[in-house]
Amino acid sequence: MTDLKPRVKAMIIERLKLEGMTPDQIEDQAPLFGDGLGLDSIDALELVLGIEQVFGVKIEDEAAGLKAFRSVEALAAYIAEHGRG
Repeated sequence: MTDLKPRVKAMIIERLKLEGMTPDQIEDQAPLFGDGLGLDSIDALELVLGIEQVFGVKIEDEAAGLKAFRSVEALAAYIAEHGRG
């Protein structure tokens, strides 16, 4: 899963157009929403689409989304558990 985290970070940066940010600037455990990256609900929708397109993993419902979007670590674990990574 360690090689999955940089791919997840790169997808976040690319999909959300976080210009000037590099994957190593995103902490594995930092919250994606609120006091972490400060993402919002529009960003969440973009990430759901990105995860489906890049990793072939669907986030089925709100409960799964809340669990998966806690941090990069949680998102990478969700992708590893539910898809081909």
